[in-house]
Amino acid sequence: MSGTEKHGSTAAPQGEVGELTDAEIAAFQEAGVTDEWGEGPPRKAKAFWPSAMRLLGLFAPERTGLILVSLMVLVAVVLNVWAPHVLGQAMDVIFGGLISRDMPAGLTREQVIEGLRGQGQGQAADMLSGMAFVPGQGIDFAELARLILIVLGMYVVAQLFMWLQGRVLNDLVMRIVFRLREDIEAKLNRLPLSYFDTRQRGDLLSRTTNDVDNVQQAMQQAFATLVYSVLTIIGIVGMMFWLSWQLALIALIALPVAGVVVGVIGSKSQKLFTAQWRETGRLNGHIEESFTGHELVTVFGRQADMAERFDERNEAMYEASFKAQFYSGMIMPIMQWVNWLGYVGIAVVGGLRVANGQMTLGAVTAFIQYSREFNQPLGQVAGMSNMLISGVASAERIFELLDEDEQDSDAEVARGASDDDVAEPADASVRETGASADDDVAHLPQPVAGRVEFEHVRFSYTEAKPLITDLNLVAEPGQTIAIVGPTGAGKTTLVNLIMRFYEVDGGRILLDGVDTRRVPRAELRAATGMVLQDAVLFGGTIRENIRYGRLDATDEEVVAAAKATYVDRFVHALPDGYDTVIEQDAANISAGERQLITIARAFLAQPSLLILDEATSSVDTRTEVLVQEAMAALRSDRTSFVIAHRLSTIRDADVILVMEHGDIVEQGSHEELLAARGAYHRLYTSQFQGGEQEPEASESEAVGDDGEGGSGASGGGPVRES
Repeated sequence: MSGTEKHGSTAAPQGEVGELTDAEIAAFQEAGVTDEWGEGPPRKAKAFWPSAMRLLGLFAPERTGLILVSLMVLVAVVLNVWAPHVLGQAMDVIFGGLISRDMPAGLTREQVIEGLRGQGQGQAADMLSGMAFVPGQGIDFAELARLILIVLGMYVVAQLFMWLQGRVLNDLVMRIVFRLREDIEAKLNRLPLSYFDTRQRGDLLSRTTNDVDNVQQAMQQAFATLVYSVLTIIGIVGMMFWLSWQLALIALIALPVAGVVVGVIGSKSQKLFTAQWRETGRLNGHIEESFTGHELVTVFGRQADMAERFDERNEAMYEASFKAQFYSGMIMPIMQWVNWLGYVGIAVVGGLRVANGQMTLGAVTAFIQYSREFNQPLGQVAGMSNMLISGVASAERIFELLDEDEQDSDAEVARGASDDDVAEPADASVRETGASADDDVAHLPQPVAGRVEFEHVRFSYTEAKPLITDLNLVAEPGQTIAIVGPTGAGKTTLVNLIMRFYEVDGGRILLDGVDTRRVPRAELRAATGMVLQDAVLFGGTIRENIRYGRLDATDEEVVAAAKATYVDRFVHALPDGYDTVIEQDAANISAGERQLITIARAFLAQPSLLILDEATSSVDTRTEVLVQEAMAALRSDRTSFVIAHRLSTIRDADVILVMEHGDIVEQGSHEELLAARGAYHRLYTSQFQGGEQEPEASESEAVGDDGEGGSGASGGGPVRES
């Protein structure tokens, strides 16, 4: 923007393109690098637990639903954890029936065991002592069927509860995200323009879209999965210790071994992935250099040198990528080996305990199933932890946006304006028209005449760099005020202050005698129309885009505005006329046609004050004629401020202001300023020398040989609509 550069990005250090140090990589990971549209890798949260607790606080309005979800998950976990134990009992029924089938009927269980001991078969007796059986009965199919039905019922009910909790959780999460999106939208509308000037568009888009979606995914998937997995782990560990603490220790000993493996190999892999990222940056930088500088490379015959450098960096990237993938690929096989090692230990020790009668075969079978199921929730916890960390990081970025300082309210600004030691306008009836005694808010007289006064206005974007120090200006109703000057002169800043996109640091701006700081922003901007350098059109028809200037306008008023601004000429050539739908980026109409539509939109609004910011800078000279005629119709009978690059477009302005370094250095008509041979003369001559247009004959003679090469007239960045 004019006056000063307002960016959120920092300049890259000089050096080789794409070459990143480890510290820079860590900084990028921390900051969450995104492109223009917000795409990029998620970062870690700066403060995980505070952000996580605040994220959980979003569930407060849904406390009842959250408790219900937790209870359903708990029931599902209990049923799923208890089912293998019941299945083990069914295994005991089968095994005991097979053994007892060949035993003589009429004997008791104790008699059979004592008989085996008397025959010297002590090991068999020990094994049978841990089993329940009835000699000669065989398999009790009724009991077996009962146990199998119980197991099936437990699994069915558990899955039903998991489905229900997913349904309830989805509903409450969608309500939470709905409220979160509402809060973000409301926050964006309360933020000052300075916030958007100092932020990258991609970062803001990422916070409002990608981060919200990431939070939604984390709450929908990670929350329920983590709760289920943690409760499952607790339940399985409890059942394993209940069945056999010895086997439980064998199963759990794999955990520290796996932790060591992940710690050692994972740390090595992370460093290698960092190196891979660094080499990727170097390679991409080289490719970018090759493409952007292809003509230069060809001219100097450096194709072979560039190819050699590419091979070197490609080889370095290959080495880093291969090692990173190799080490990361080792983790899963080693983990599987550790798990199978534990499985073998459980099978061997469990078999020995069955043989000694210390456990039943069903209990060992259930334990083996628990040991196999134990690894699944561990893997889910690991996978969902990454999703949760990413979700909390996204939530933190959203909270940072929601915690930004908001634009001061109209009442606060009005009270501050009333406390300033600046002389009040003489006409108190005009100054206080509609004023509120409680909050010092004033209102504009109706109708608005359009007299604008700058009284000793001071403004700066940063305290260290003052821009406007003491600006005084009067624009009479109906006048066209053209503003020219080099880049950074403060042209766009001037209209930003009129629109109250920024508040003045000192002095005041009066509209029809009323301090604009005391006027509600909505009321002030309703009296103002603006046509920007960039023609912004919205999705919809041409008719709807024109009506955007005044939503209650009739179709007849829309057409009248279109005719007055030469939109009607090209609309009739379109198949659907005014109902033609504007495609994405308005690709189905020309740049000049887009600009004419924006002018028609401003015309329909019938503003008392008009601001034209480089409205013709992006169109060709042929289309410029139509745009100029449309703007002339728009400027009729209203005060207009015109920012222009092309000095030829503002010759007919009532007053031309020449700005340098935030101050008005010259003002007057086109002829008067040329005759003064000052700053305007230098700007005009520089454009003539640049071949933009040839001045009139008299003016050519006037400039003569004094054609100083100035910096050229240039406008600042576009005014952002608020």
